[in-house]
Amino acid sequence: MTLRPATELIDEGRRIRAREQQRLEPLLPGVELRLTGGSSLPGAITGGDIDLHCRVTGDFDHAVSVLTDLYVPVKAEIWGPTLATFEVPDELPVGLAATPVGSEHDRFFLSSWAQLAAEPGLLEEYNALKRTYHGTDVYEEKKAEFFGRLGGYS
Repeated sequence: MTLRPATELIDEGRRIRAREQQRLEPLLPGVELRLTGGSSLPGAITGGDIDLHCRVTGDFDHAVSVLTDLYVPVKAEIWGPTLATFEVPDELPVGLAATPVGSEHDRFFLSSWAQLAAEPGLLEEYNALKRTYHGTDVYEEKKAEFFGRLGGYS
């Protein structure tokens, strides 16, 4: 996968987010879907995927059950009481991470991307990490180390 500027995908990411928000609202009242990840941030580079953060109010187990009926569960090894991950069918690769509002994972997703948006040096460090390691066997490890320094998970 070739790296490209996030600005090439932000509009498409917003369209996908809006479509999936409409799809989820009747099934999970109060759910908030956010565009996140490298494709959400001007100045970032991306491998061409879209990341969505599904913030769940109410019964998280019920929400995970609903999401499992709609999407393909992925990365089961990282699932926990406050995190579930899915692949959303689309022409582009689209991932969705679900968290209960206010949980550790929820706070981390919000704060880490806010830090990257607010601190150009951090964003350039993240871009440099992608340029160096994207597509290699150690990319996920290096990405986890980077986000770990921001205070949590990737």
